[in-house]
Amino acid sequence: MVTESLHMSLAAVQSIALLINLISPESQWWLEQYDLGNPSLDGEGVIVAVIDTGIDTSHPDLVGTVIGGADFSGVGTPNGTSPVGPSGFHGTMVASLIAGQGKVTGGVIGVAPAAQLLSVSIGLGVEGADTDRQVAQAVRWSVDNGADVINLSISRNSLTWPASWDSAFLYAMENDVVIVAASGNESENLKSATAPATIPGVVAVTAINRENQTVIGAGSSGIGIALAAPGVDLYGSYPGDEIRSWSGSSAAAPLVTGLVALLRQKDPMASANDIIQRLLASSIDAGAPGFDAEFGFGIVSPAGALSSQASATNNPLGSLGDWIRLYRPQALEDEAELLIPPSVGPEELDIQPNQAFLTAELWSNPLLYVLLVPLALLLWFSYRKRSGRAGKKKPEGNSFS
Repeated sequence: MVTESLHMSLAAVQSIALLINLISPESQWWLEQYDLGNPSLDGEGVIVAVIDTGIDTSHPDLVGTVIGGADFSGVGTPNGTSPVGPSGFHGTMVASLIAGQGKVTGGVIGVAPAAQLLSVSIGLGVEGADTDRQVAQAVRWSVDNGADVINLSISRNSLTWPASWDSAFLYAMENDVVIVAASGNESENLKSATAPATIPGVVAVTAINRENQTVIGAGSSGIGIALAAPGVDLYGSYPGDEIRSWSGSSAAAPLVTGLVALLRQKDPMASANDIIQRLLASSIDAGAPGFDAEFGFGIVSPAGALSSQASATNNPLGSLGDWIRLYRPQALEDEAELLIPPSVGPEELDIQPNQAFLTAELWSNPLLYVLLVPLALLLWFSYRKRSGRAGKKKPEGNSFS
């Protein structure tokens, strides 16, 4: 019993490591500026598949958010929660923007903190990995395991995609799953959006800054772009109980994915096509009037989307089935590499350590634990008490981009 209490107090102290640091809700500017912190909705009952490099489920911001997973890389743990490859941090950062528990931990606050995550790892950057096949397998697995929305903050570094993706993505769409993908980040060799963002029916998201401007290197343009969302100078949870800043369409896409979770929670009877129509119809026009290659249909408007009653019989972003019938026989296969664009480390990705975090040397000081353990216990029991009350009120039922 003493050992168990000590374990709980130490766990609480670890959470305080986040609470003490200056990752306030105000510093997460995108939540208020774009109405992404909807207090009446939290994504409860919605399942989100994060097909990426695996999610670090030990991070305080993500404890308890992952309900299942799978590894298709061949080098990760079977449940998909072991960070895979040289960019293993990426899946954790993406997941935190969707379902981060920052309201409790003081860390990253996700758009849909009560959404349930599936951690689906693929071998991005793993030598010899057949990532084309892995993505197809991962998409099918996600659908079969209940995903309502799939997030793909990855890029094939090509406008085209392999034939194996045709049936997998079509399978998801025919099973009423919304697919959100990062547009890819503009580079010297490739200026436009890349697959999977270029696949008909996929919600392709590019990144904008606080001034509603696209930023070179943090997103891409092209006719495949559907929406623009905040993706510059964001925070994300980083393996090792850290929080780091980052920029790119990889960060913008999960914000839209979190919004899709809120939309599906608010209207469980709405189809995937309805959800996409509400996203597009409510978006705020930017750039050239109407649809344009820089912002797509416009800047995402969470309040507008959540108040919309729009519906659509067909996918407003096009029919993948029609594309397959019309163009696949003539389409060329290529040898493009699947990346988290650009396929580089944190320094090149503009991922920076949060200087507000306490150093390892400070946390190694035993005096700090003596001072904080009582506070940790107080917070722990306070949280348990609040959780118990909430439980009684709850009704019964159910490259880097």
